[in-house]
Amino acid sequence: MKTDSHDTWTIEKARELYGIGRWGLRYFDINEDGKVTVAPLKDKGGIIPIVNVVEEALEQELHFPLLVRFQDLLRNRVERINNAFADAIREFGYRSFYRGVYPIKVNQLREVVEEIVDAGAPFHYGLEVGSKPELFAALAIHRDGESLIVCNGYKDLRYIRTALMGLKLGKKIFLVVEKVDEIRNIISLAAEMGVSPLIGLRIRLSSRGSGKWEKSSGENAKFGLSTHEVLEASRLLTAAGMADCLKLVHFHVGSQIPDILTIKKAVREGAMVYCKLFKIGHDLEYIDVGGGLGVDYDGSRTTFHSSVNYSLNEYARDIVYNIMDICDAEEAPHPVIVNESGRAVVAYHSVLVVELFGHIKKLPESLPAKAPEVDHKLVEEAWETLSEMNSGNPLEAYHDALHLKEEAQNHFSLGLIDLAVKAEVEKLFWMISWEVLQHYRGADYMPDEILELESNFSDQYLCNFSVFQSLLDHWGFGQLFPIMPLHRLSSEPKRKGTLADITCDSDGMVSRFINLYEEGVDTLPLHSMNGRPYYIGIFLTGAYQDIMGDLHNLFGRVNEVHIFLDEDEDAGYYIEETIEGTTMEKVLALVQYSENDLSRKMKAQFDQAIKEDRLRPNEAMRLLNEYERGLKGYTYLDL
Repeated sequence: MKTDSHDTWTIEKARELYGIGRWGLRYFDINEDGKVTVAPLKDKGGIIPIVNVVEEALEQELHFPLLVRFQDLLRNRVERINNAFADAIREFGYRSFYRGVYPIKVNQLREVVEEIVDAGAPFHYGLEVGSKPELFAALAIHRDGESLIVCNGYKDLRYIRTALMGLKLGKKIFLVVEKVDEIRNIISLAAEMGVSPLIGLRIRLSSRGSGKWEKSSGENAKFGLSTHEVLEASRLLTAAGMADCLKLVHFHVGSQIPDILTIKKAVREGAMVYCKLFKIGHDLEYIDVGGGLGVDYDGSRTTFHSSVNYSLNEYARDIVYNIMDICDAEEAPHPVIVNESGRAVVAYHSVLVVELFGHIKKLPESLPAKAPEVDHKLVEEAWETLSEMNSGNPLEAYHDALHLKEEAQNHFSLGLIDLAVKAEVEKLFWMISWEVLQHYRGADYMPDEILELESNFSDQYLCNFSVFQSLLDHWGFGQLFPIMPLHRLSSEPKRKGTLADITCDSDGMVSRFINLYEEGVDTLPLHSMNGRPYYIGIFLTGAYQDIMGDLHNLFGRVNEVHIFLDEDEDAGYYIEETIEGTTMEKVLALVQYSENDLSRKMKAQFDQAIKEDRLRPNEAMRLLNEYERGLKGYTYLDL
C-alpha cells in the first residue's frame, strides 16, 4: 500500500491505495472531487457522494457515529442472488427451481428484514430462523405462501407448536431436526394439532468448512445428526406413518467460507445423503445447502479469512451443477435448492461513518536538528549518530540508536543518570528513527525491523465510536473491514495511523487493515488533521455487526439514516427514515438503572448540598435539571 511521493497524486492512485475497485463490487468508487460515492444499483441508478448524506444527517441534528443504510443496495443484493441461481438453473437444464431464505440472525432489525422480504417477493424469497423470538417475528412478517420459513436451532415444545401453527395458516414452514428427540416431539404435537408437518433433517457432514468458522462443521459440529441418527429419525417417522413428511435435507459447513472447493465437496456429500434417503422411501423435495457464501472484504480474491476465491455466479453454478450431477448419477429427482445466505445479502448495504476528532503523533513529518543542551556521553553519542547518518548507513545508525536507548534505560534503572539525560537520548532516538525511515521511503525492499519501525511511528487517530458496539467481529475474530476516508482523496494521504475508539479499554482499537498482498497490515493511510471535520467510512458492516454489538462502557446503538434513490429529487436520493441511537436513559435501563430512581437519588444529594451550604438552591436545581436532560442524550461524544 505504498505510493511514490515523487509522482503526481491522482484519483486512480487513491482507488488503488484503498482497493475500492476490488472490494467495492462497483457499488463504491471515488469521484473526481475526491469523495467516496455509492451506486446502489450499479450502472442502473444514481450515484451518491456519501459525505453529502452525512452533511444532510448533521443538518437533522444526528450526531456521530452514524450508520448509513442504502436500501436500494440491499434490494439489489436480494435480486442478484436470486438471478444468479436462476441463470445457473437455466444454463445447466436443472429440472427444479431455487427458493432462497434470508437468515434473520445475520441482521434481525425490522427495517432490514422487511426490505428483504419485499425485495424478495417476486422470487418467493423466504426466511430462516434459529430461535423462538426469530420465529415469532418471521411468522408476522411472512406473507407469501410460496416462500419458505426454515426453522433451525434446538427446539422446545413451544418452538415446535408455533411452527405448526404457521403450517395451519398455510405457510411452508420446515422444522429442521437437530437431534432425534425433536422427531418424537414433532410427531406428538402434529397429531395433537391435526397437522401434517414439513420436516427436514440437518445432517452432520464429514466435510469440514474452512476459515474462521470451520469448527462449526464436520463430525464434531454442534448441530446435526450423525449417519446413525439420520437412520433412527427415518425409522421413527416411518413407524409413525409419517415417512412422507420428511421433505428436506439440510447441511451447513460454516460462515464466510473462503474456498469454493470446500463448498463443492460439502454439496456433493449432502446431495448423496439426499439421494440415499429418497431411495429408502422418503418423498424428499428440497435440499438446503445452508449458509457460507462469503464476502470479499479485502478484495484479494484469495482464501484469506477476510476474502473468498469465488464469485456469486460461480457459487450458484457449482451448487446447481454438483447437486444435478449426483442426482443424475443416482437416478433421483432434482430437488428444490434452498440456501441461507445472509452475509452476502446484507453486508454491502450499510456504511458506518465515524468522525476523527484528534490524533496522537509520535513526531511531525520533519524534525529540527537541534544540538542537545544536556551534557552526557550517551547524549553526545546519540547526537553524533544523527549528525553522521547518510544514505549508506541508515540501518547501522538505527542499530546504534537502539543500543544507546537501551543503555540509557539501564543507566536510569541503576540511578546513574537523571530524567533530563534519559529524555534527551529518547528524543534523539526518535529523530534518528525518523530519518532512517525517510531513507527507506519508497524503496522496493524494506527490512522487517524497518517495517516494524514504520508501524511504531504511526499516529493514533481518535474516533467517536465503540469497536465493541459497531465492529465486534473485528475485536473478537480479527475480521477485517474496508476502511477509508470519505473525502479529501484528491490529495495524497501522507500519514499512517491506527484508529482508537472512545471506550476506556486498550482493546478498543482498529490496528489491522485490508491489503491486497498480505493478510492485513498494521496501519491505514490517512490525511493530517487540518482543523476541519474529517470523516472515515467503515464498509461492509451490514452483517452481524448491527445486532451483535455489546454494551461495553454502555455505548448503545448508533444513529441511522436510510437512503433511497429518487431521480426526481435534486440530490438524486432522499432520507426515507432516521432512527435515533440509544439514549443514556435507555441504555442504563438495560442494566437495571431506572431514570426516575437515578433522578431521585441525585435530587437527594443536591438537597443535602443545599442544607450544608455547598450549593445555593438555584444553582442546585439548575445542575439537577442539567443531569436529567443529560439522561435524554446520545451516549457518544457530542463534538
